[in-house]
Amino acid sequence: MYRLRSLIILSLLSVFSVPTSAQATSATQQKINQAMDSDIRSTEDKARDIYRKPAQVLDFFGLEDDMRVIEILPFGGWYSKILGPVLRDNGQFYTTQPELGSYSDALDPTLTLPGMDRVIKLDYNVREKNSPRELFIGTGGDWDVEPVDMVLTFQNYHNLNYDDRMALNRTVFNALKPGGTYGIVDHTRRHNQPDARFNGRRVDPVMLIKEVQESGFMFKDYSDLLAMPDDGLTLEVGQAEVSGKSDRITLLFRKPD
Repeated sequence: MYRLRSLIILSLLSVFSVPTSAQATSATQQKINQAMDSDIRSTEDKARDIYRKPAQVLDFFGLEDDMRVIEILPFGGWYSKILGPVLRDNGQFYTTQPELGSYSDALDPTLTLPGMDRVIKLDYNVREKNSPRELFIGTGGDWDVEPVDMVLTFQNYHNLNYDDRMALNRTVFNALKPGGTYGIVDHTRRHNQPDARFNGRRVDPVMLIKEVQESGFMFKDYSDLLAMPDDGLTLEVGQAEVSGKSDRITLLFRKPD
């Protein structure tokens, strides 16, 4: 009797037991972890994981491996080396950036790496301008793409002036399917702080939220994953004290259904 009762208890425990961490890890999370460990990422790429936390950020944004995703201005493709392999088999990964100046061909070496063979480059639709600063200009029209699930950009919003930010936000809005999401990460600036040399690559989060909402989006969520309390928001983000360790805003928006 005792043995029978023990077997029944063990059977019930196996039915109602809490899944192990391996079981609880989704297929997408497993692919993200595999991509992060991949040899296509350099030692320098991986060294930044501790501050950029790509697995947690992409989980917060709601990435799934069957989504259609656009990354804006990937430059050399730090995030692209993760997104490309994750979306390769079940989804579709697009990149878009101007073929101008330092951006020209910057992503091409990354697109030759294993797992990146199905990435599609979209025309950025740049408007003709002359200032070197305007190599970072916003898009001048819609992308030639079927509606996508998600658009992401990392540490790029600060590079655009107001007109180009609004133009880019409208282009993103038009590229997304109803209910699609727009994820933005950038360096934090104090609210209402006047422009200065040290904060040119920082973004006022209240301003950013206001602009994106004015472009038709709903504010969905924010995360403090990339908060850095030791960053006093008083140094240029390239300074040694905060380089790679700046406080960053992580915001998620949604296109209404």
